[in-house]
Amino acid sequence: MSRYGKTYTIFGVICILGAMTTLTAYAVPLYELFCKVTGYGGTTQIAKGSSKRVLDRKITVRFNADTNLELPWEFQAVQNAVSVKIGEPVLAFYQAKSLTNFDVTGTATFNVVPNKAGKYFNKVECFCFTEQTLKAGETVDFPVQFHIDPAFSDDRRLDDVDTITLSYTFFKAAGSENKLSKKPAWTKKISLKGSSLKAVN
Repeated sequence: MSRYGKTYTIFGVICILGAMTTLTAYAVPLYELFCKVTGYGGTTQIAKGSSKRVLDRKITVRFNADTNLELPWEFQAVQNAVSVKIGEPVLAFYQAKSLTNFDVTGTATFNVVPNKAGKYFNKVECFCFTEQTLKAGETVDFPVQFHIDPAFSDDRRLDDVDTITLSYTFFKAAGSENKLSKKPAWTKKISLKGSSLKAVN
C-alpha cells in the first residue's frame, strides 16, 4: 500500500470513530426527544398551561407509586384514582417519607399505561421535573398538575381506552450522599399557589 493509501485509510478510520463517538454521545438525548414527541413507551408530555377545551368524555386516571430498593423512602399516591373530563385541569398528590437519619436526594421516572395514551397526557407542573431532597424523617406531599389533551378523543386508537394509569418510580439520585441531618423530622406540603385547580382526594 502506498503512503497516500495508508493516509486515506487512517483518515477514514478516524472519521468512522468520530462518527460513532458522536452518535453514542447523542443517543440518549435523541431517544428522549423521540419519546417526548411521540409519547413512545408511555412518555408523558409537558404543557405550558391548561387546555382551552373541556369535553364531556370522562377518563379514570389511576395513580401508581414505586421505590427503588436503594432509596430509603416510603412513596405512595395520596389518592388511588380520579374520574376526570378530557381537557379538565387536575391537581393530584404523591407522598414521600424518608426512613433514614440523613438527607437523601431522589429522582423520579414516570410513564402512563396504556403507552399509546402518553402522547396526550400533559403535565403542567410535576415534582418529577427536578430532583427532590428529603431531610431525616421528613414527609412531603408532591403535587402533579395535568390534563388530558382533547385531541385524545380524535385518535381512533384510543376509542377503547377509559382508564389511564400514571406511574412514578423514585430512585436515589446520582451523586446523592448520606449526610446526617441537623434538622428534626417534620412534614411539609408543596402547593401550587394561585392555581384554580381542584384538589383530588
